[in-house]
Amino acid sequence: MSQRDYANRGRPKKKKPSTRNKPARAAAKPAAWLKIAPAVVLIAGFGYFLYQISGSADDPSIATKPDPIVLPSKPKSNAGSDNLPPKPQENWDYLDQLPQKSVEVDLPEKTEPGRPYQMQCGSFRNSDDAQAMRATIAFQGLEAEVKRTESQKNGIWYRVRLGPYDSKRQAERDRHKLQRAGMNGCQIWYWT
Repeated sequence: MSQRDYANRGRPKKKKPSTRNKPARAAAKPAAWLKIAPAVVLIAGFGYFLYQISGSADDPSIATKPDPIVLPSKPKSNAGSDNLPPKPQENWDYLDQLPQKSVEVDLPEKTEPGRPYQMQCGSFRNSDDAQAMRATIAFQGLEAEVKRTESQKNGIWYRVRLGPYDSKRQAERDRHKLQRAGMNGCQIWYWT
């Protein structure tokens, strides 16, 4: 049998534990006592504390009863008013004076309207884009115009604007209407 027969070889033998591990196990036992010792000391200390305070509840010098409070009795009267003075009569003068009063309010006189306002919502190079924005504004119930402006420096622009508005408050109202529709780029300027 020159070749090894692994099937008939059998199971390997178990190794015996070495004697080197025995001192390590012996050292582990004192460590367990070191963990238990503080708990034993705490329990003993708590027991001593309870023993010391166990008789103090019976000591009359520590716990005293408060003196009862004696309230003076009220003298009873036959009238039932409990010796109170009569109620004062209320005297309100403003009810009589109110019909004769008048309120004066100083309102500033309305002057001529200032410069009118405009609201510009877009400026485009292409006329079709400007007309598309004008249609979107028309769906919100507002009327816009497309104004063609030309300059030598910037070329031709198509501005979409609304107005003129007599007050900035009217322009703000329409701008908020457009913002609710999703158009957030509108700006309010003086009319040019």
